[in-house]
Formats: sequence, C-alpha cells, structure tokens
Amino acid sequence: MSIAGKRIEKAQEALDTAQIDSWKSGLDFVIKNANAKFDESVDLDVVLGIDASKGEQTVRGSVLLPNGTGKKIKVLVFAKGDQEQAAKDAGADFVGNDDLIEKISGGWMDFDVAVATPEMMPKIGKLAKILGPKGLLPNKKIGTVTENVAPIVNDLKKGRVSFRNDKGGVVHASFGKVSFGVDKLYDNLVALIKSIKAAKPASSKGKFIKKIVISSSMGVGVTLNPDEVV
Repeated sequence: MSIAGKRIEKAQEALDTAQIDSWKSGLDFVIKNANAKFDESVDLDVVLGIDASKGEQTVRGSVLLPNGTGKKIKVLVFAKGDQEQAAKDAGADFVGNDDLIEKISGGWMDFDVAVATPEMMPKIGKLAKILGPKGLLPNKKIGTVTENVAPIVNDLKKGRVSFRNDKGGVVHASFGKVSFGVDKLYDNLVALIKSIKAAKPASSKGKFIKKIVISSSMGVGVTLNPDEVV
C-alpha cells in the first residue's frame, strides 16, 4: 500500500471514532488529520435538493470570503479605454481585448478567472466553447461582467470565489487553507454556505441543502450537519 493510502486509511479509522458534533469540531478534525507536506486546501461539497437537468434550477453565485482563500489568483480582464487602465491599476494580471481573445483562441489558458465589460461580450462569445466548460466565461450573475472592473478585480484578489452546481446537483468549492485554523475556516464556511443558500432557485422545493462534506485536499470527507447555521 502506498504512503498516501496508509495516511487515508489511518485518517478514516480516526474519523470512525471521532465525535463530530459541530462544524468547528469537523474543521478541527480536518486540520489535525491533514498530513501532506504542503499547506492543503480545505474543500467543500454541498449536495443540493435540485433537479440539475432543469436550467431554471441552476445554482450559481459568488461570495467574498472574509479571510480569503489563501491562493494567488490570476485575473484576466477584457476591456478597452478607461476600464483597461482601471483593471491594470486594480492589480489584474492580464488586461486587453482583441489580443487576449486571439491568444486564448490559440490555446493559452494561464489564468484563473476572467472579467469583462459588457461591450466586450459580443466578441468574447466566440470563446464560449473554450471558456464555458471550464467555468471561465465572464457572467453578469456572479459579477464578472461589469461596467466598473476595478471592484471585482479587487474582490477576486482578496478572495472572492464563484460556485455553480455540477450535473449531479452538487456544488464544489475551496474555502481556505489548513494553516488558517478553525476560526478563520469557520467564518469562510459560514459565508459560503449562506451565499449558496441565498442562491436557492424559486422552483426548488423541499430541503435545499441536503448534505455538507468538508475535507482537506488530500484527506477524508467529514460530513457536517447542514442545519447548524442555515
């Protein structure tokens, strides 16, 4: 058995006897059992009570985590004129218009999130098949299509994360690093869950947040009570 396999097996054995009676105790377990040689991300999986096959029940949104994500995010901005300069001043990593569209069309994808002004969206439409499947297409609903790019660039750099359910009706997101400690991770988790809850579609009936599982990037999943905060 590999070292990683033994580590997971040991963590699973510890989980089987652990007393996980709150979100904070769940986070404490995740932190104490994260034994990789790097600062692991802490990840969230939320099973939603939606019919993911129905477009009107898509759950998507974004939230500025109070303690950031612990990750350096590369932000790309499609803009012209004053907004192009505003994006640069706000700290965007890549700023341009036709040149960036051509570069991405050629296969370049060295960025984590894309922002655009409304005037650029007709041209960016040709990139939909490239950016869409990767969740990188700018979208007004999550604030990445805007007339004023500086605030969203600032937020993204500080730790704004976007979420969207997958085909199985599950939302996946990272909300910090093991090194944050329990309290900072808890604040981030509460903010993220509340934002997901606020994105509940009107057509979704019954229990919306059905299951919450957290884990470090190399650790075992810990199930939390979905009713503790929401």
